[in-house]
Amino acid sequence: MAPFNSTQQSRSHHLPAFRPKEGQSKKKKFRTLKDVMKRAKRVAIPRDDYSKLMCSICGSGEKDEEILLCDGCDNGFHMMCLRPVVVRVPIGSWYCNKCHDHHPTPIQKFTQRKIMDFFRIRKSAMKCISPEVARRQRKRSRPLVLQKKSRKLLPYIPTEDHDRRSKQMESLASALINLKLEFSNDLTYFPGMAPKSANQSNFESGGMQVMSKEDIRTLEKCKAMAERGEYPPLRVVFDPLEGYTVEVDAPIKHMTFIAEYTGDVDYIRNRADDDSDSMMTLLLASDPLKSLVICPDKRGNITRFINGINNHTEDGKKKQNLKCVRYSVKGECHVFLVASRNIAKGERLYYNYNGYENAYPTQHFV
Repeated sequence: MAPFNSTQQSRSHHLPAFRPKEGQSKKKKFRTLKDVMKRAKRVAIPRDDYSKLMCSICGSGEKDEEILLCDGCDNGFHMMCLRPVVVRVPIGSWYCNKCHDHHPTPIQKFTQRKIMDFFRIRKSAMKCISPEVARRQRKRSRPLVLQKKSRKLLPYIPTEDHDRRSKQMESLASALINLKLEFSNDLTYFPGMAPKSANQSNFESGGMQVMSKEDIRTLEKCKAMAERGEYPPLRVVFDPLEGYTVEVDAPIKHMTFIAEYTGDVDYIRNRADDDSDSMMTLLLASDPLKSLVICPDKRGNITRFINGINNHTEDGKKKQNLKCVRYSVKGECHVFLVASRNIAKGERLYYNYNGYENAYPTQHFV
């Protein structure tokens, strides 16, 4: 029910009297308080004094520049006291673990046209293939003669149900939009950062593993599927402890290609003071000035939301179901995430953030 005001009262005298028709009930339908609160705009009332603000976990008011204020209860929390630790100040509204249940992160709805535009899906590449035909094609691709088992990359199998696949893509698009990120399924190069010519695998100290021709064909097949809007069966979900994370929506086999880690490519020297929690090593050159990192703070894909394990505990190590591998592909460095074992539906994806270096602090990870 809309709030009462004097303007509405004066207007009501000029309206004709309401006379219900025969058989029509005189009762009016009022919106519930829950519905009113859901539609109402939230107004933040600032405190008069923040100088005495304390962390609700440790009780200290020191390092007030690192205290986050919950937009629900207005209590303060040190970024390092939270579990998992919050590495950088969140973009937009932030809620503590207790308040998050009352403020769930919404999943936006997208039309088919908006999904195609957001993920830059080429309409000419989209083909309507029945599930039966797709299964026959996968069956024909298998070798007729059993050979010695080799560790080759497997292409992912996208969800066949169109509506379910759309919901998977909606979850990723919503997460990217909430963090004000653009979708990019490739490495990106911009002026002021490292040029594409800097990405040369022969700069790698000690050399880099070269991707085989067969694995390159698998990679190209996965990229072709992505251009048609066929992605791995994954959903982005929000957890109050872990933040955004990725959940498997269908079983995935060991050695299945998941995605390439994408973002802006820059020199490590330019990011020495960057507090981003999502940078990925791309090139460890013999000359440190040529070393490169991937920075998905403005552009990225689903790999931006895959979490790391706590590699200081046995339980944390058991969570790992992906491995991060760097390959030389046609002379350029690339980082891929691959299934390190069979993954069941409903599992969340994790990999070791310290696969090549031991500099990232993971002891506070869940």
